[in-house]
Amino acid sequence: MSPLRHLRLPSTRVPRALFGATVLSTASYLALRRSDDDAVPDPSSLDARALYYNRASHALPSSVLHLDSAAQDYTNLGRPSPTWSPPTRAEMIDALKNSSSANQVAKDLVGTVLEYVGVKEKVVQEVKPDEPYDLLVVGGGATGAGVALDAASRGLKVALVERDDFSSGTSSKSTKLVHGGVRYLQKAVFELDYEQYKLVREALHERKTFLHTAPYLSHSLPIMLPIYKWWQIPYFYSGCKMYDILAGSANMESSYLLGAGKALQAFPMLKKDGLCGAVVYYDGQHNDSRMNMALIMTAVQYGATVVNHCEVTELIKDAEGKIVGSKMKDNLTGKTWEVAAKGVINATGPFTDGLRRMDEPSTQEIVAPASGVHITLPNYYAPSSMGLIDPSTSDGRVIFFLPWQGNTIAGTTDSAAEVTQHPIPKEEEIDWILNEVRNYLSPSIKVRRGDVLSAWSGLRPLVKDPNAKNTESLVRNHLINVSQSGLLTIAGGKWTTYRAMAEETVDRAIKEYGLESKVKNGCVTKDIQLLGSHGWSKMMFIKLIQQFGLESDVAKHLTDTYGDRAWAVCSLAEPTGLRWPVHGTKIDPVYPYIDAEIKFACRREYAATAVDVIARRTRLSFLNAEAALEALPKVIDIMAVELGWDGRRKTKEFKDGLEYLESMGLSKARIGKLTMTDVRRGKHKEHLEIEDDFLSRTVFTSEELAALKQKFVEMDKDQDGKISHRDLRRTMSAVGFADVPKETVLSIIREVDANKDGSIEFEEFLDIAAGVKELSLSSAFSDIVARVEAPRTPPGQGPYGSNIPVEKSGGGV
Repeated sequence: MSPLRHLRLPSTRVPRALFGATVLSTASYLALRRSDDDAVPDPSSLDARALYYNRASHALPSSVLHLDSAAQDYTNLGRPSPTWSPPTRAEMIDALKNSSSANQVAKDLVGTVLEYVGVKEKVVQEVKPDEPYDLLVVGGGATGAGVALDAASRGLKVALVERDDFSSGTSSKSTKLVHGGVRYLQKAVFELDYEQYKLVREALHERKTFLHTAPYLSHSLPIMLPIYKWWQIPYFYSGCKMYDILAGSANMESSYLLGAGKALQAFPMLKKDGLCGAVVYYDGQHNDSRMNMALIMTAVQYGATVVNHCEVTELIKDAEGKIVGSKMKDNLTGKTWEVAAKGVINATGPFTDGLRRMDEPSTQEIVAPASGVHITLPNYYAPSSMGLIDPSTSDGRVIFFLPWQGNTIAGTTDSAAEVTQHPIPKEEEIDWILNEVRNYLSPSIKVRRGDVLSAWSGLRPLVKDPNAKNTESLVRNHLINVSQSGLLTIAGGKWTTYRAMAEETVDRAIKEYGLESKVKNGCVTKDIQLLGSHGWSKMMFIKLIQQFGLESDVAKHLTDTYGDRAWAVCSLAEPTGLRWPVHGTKIDPVYPYIDAEIKFACRREYAATAVDVIARRTRLSFLNAEAALEALPKVIDIMAVELGWDGRRKTKEFKDGLEYLESMGLSKARIGKLTMTDVRRGKHKEHLEIEDDFLSRTVFTSEELAALKQKFVEMDKDQDGKISHRDLRRTMSAVGFADVPKETVLSIIREVDANKDGSIEFEEFLDIAAGVKELSLSSAFSDIVARVEAPRTPPGQGPYGSNIPVEKSGGGV
C-alpha cells in the first residue's frame, strides 16, 4: 500500500492565481485533492496525463513546480476533469495587480506540502518579486485567445485582457464557417493572385486541425451550389475539385455532382425552374463564441491570467520609449491599476488601429473594417444538414444560406463600415439578403421580412491595401507589425486560421522580446484538444438523459455546447418537479437553453453581464432576438443571485441588454422605454400586434410598407387607429367621390371588414394590400386606397412608430 494512501491535507486554501503553465508533480497532485475522505491511488498507477489537472480546483504557479520534459509532454495532451473550476474573475484581477505576492504565498504553501508528504523535489525556478508577465495580450477574440493559449502552452507567463467580453466583437458575429474560402480561390485563379492562393491553402489545412481540436463544437457540412446554366456545370465542378486538391490530405470529403432531381431531394426548397443540377462540396461549421470560450478556458488551464471587461487605458513606456506594461481599468467597477509586461500584443481585430494610435498617434491605419450583415430565419428555410451558396449574387458578392443551431442563417454582405462597439444592421442590407434568398428558393415559399428572427452586423478586420478600391478585393490574410516602441500587432485573418496566426505571432513575440530562455517547448496547439473535448462523444447526450432526466433537445444541446463539461452544467440543474423532464428548466419554451447554464456561466465561464449570457455563453440573441428579450428578466434574476446584484444593477443590466438587442435587430422605438416589469407582464408584445400579423403573412419592401403606413394615417382622419365609415367618406370626398351615400360607404367597409367591427384596422388594411399585391384581389376599398396620395412622414413618427417595422410576434426582428 502506498504511504500516501491516507494522506490528509491541512485546510489552508491555495490561492488560485495562475501564472505560466500550471504543471503539478505526482506528489503535489495527490496532496492537493479536495476531499479528506477520498482514498488516494498509488502514484505509479496514475495516468501521467491526469496529473496536469487537479481535482482540488486550485492551481499552483508554474514558476514554483515543473515536471521534467517527458512528463510535460503528457500535459499537452492531458485530460481535464469535467468538473474543474477555474480561478474567479476577482482572483484573476488580483493576479494582474500583484502577481509576486500571490506567487510567494503559493510557493510557501507548496514547500509546506512537499515537506509534509516527505517528498524531496527541487524548486527549479524561484519567483522574483514583481516579475512581469512575459506577454500581455490585448483582445479576447479568436486571435487573442489563440495567442494566449499558444503562449501559455509553451510555458510563458501570459495575461489576456478584453475591454468588453470574450468574443464580443467579430468573433461572435461570423458566418459560422470553418472554410478555405471558395470565393478567394476563384479570385486567386482569375486574378493570378498568389496571396489569395496562400490564404485558401493555409485555411484548408487549418480546417482539419480546427475540427480536431474541438470536435463537439465543429463539424463538417455539405454545401450545395445550384446551377441553372448547363455550361456552368464543368466550371463549378472543376473549381470544387481544385478546392479538394488544395486541401490535400486534410480534405474532408470529395465534392460531387447532383442531377436536378437529386438536388431537389437534398434541398427541396430550391427553385425548380431552370435547375440543371448542383455541385456539393464540404466545409466546416462551428459555434463561434463557444469556440472562443473553449480557447479562453483552455488557456486558463495552461496557466494564463484572463480578465474580461478590463480595458487598457494607457501603454506604459520606459525611458527609452519601449513599452513595459499598461494601465488597466475594470469597466465593471471603475478601479484602475498597472500591469508590467515584457511584451504587449495587440489582437483587437477591427479596433486594431485604436490601440496603435494609443502607442503612436501619427501611425498609419492598417485595417479596413468591412460590415458583414447576417440574418437568422426559421429552420424550414433550409434542410437541417445541407447548406447553400450563391456564388454570383446581383452585385457579384457571395451569399451563404446555412443551417445553424436549429435555425437558418443567411449572409453576408460586404461593405465598408465605421468602427463602432455595437454596429446595427441596415435595413437595406437585410432587404438585399432576403431578395437574394428569394432568387434561389421556390416561388411557393414566401420569403417574408417578418420571418427574420435576428439580424446582426459584424466588422471584419480586413488588412488594408492602399491600392484596393473596395473591400471585396481585400485579402483576408493577416500581417504582423511591430512598432518602434515594441507594440506587436496581429491583424487580419479569419476564424479558420486563428491557430496558425497565433503560432506565427508567438514565434515573433519570443524573438522580439527575448523570451527564448522562458520557453519550455515549441508550439503544441495542433495537438491540444480544447476543454470539453476529451470525454465527449456523439452518444454522450443519451447518458445525460438517463442520468438527469433531460429532454432530448436539451441533452443534445448541452453536449454539443459544453462537451464533457455538460456533466458539470447538469449538476447545477434544479429539479423541475415534473414527471418529465426531471431536470432542466428552459429559459425560453422553444429553445433548449436551461437555467443551469446561466449559473455555470457565472461560476465557471466569467459571465459578468446579462449580455454575456444571452449573446455569447448561450446564443439565444443570435437565434431569436425577441426570445432573448423575453428571457432577459429571467437571466438577470438568476445572475443577481449568483453575483450579488442589487436592484440598481439589475436595472442597468436590463437597459444594457435592450441596447445590445437593438444591434440584433430589435427596434429602438419599440423597446427603448420598456422596463423589466413590462416584459414580465408581456407588454412588449402590445406593440407587435398590428405589425406582426402583417409581417407573418406577406411580403412588402420597406418602401412599400412605409407608403402603406402613410396612406393609412392619411385615411384615418380622426387618428384613432382605425378607418371608420366617417373616415372613409371624408377620404372618398378628398379623392373626388362627393356626396356618397352612407349605406354605400358602409357596404364598402363590410366587404373587407374581416373582424366585422364596422371599421378597418391597420392589420386588415395590410391584408387588403397584400391581397392586391400577391393575388390581384381588388375591391372598391382597394381602388380608393390606390387614389390616396400619402404625405411623407418623418421616420419614427406617426401612431405606429418607425416607418420600417422590424418586429414579429414570436421572434421576428
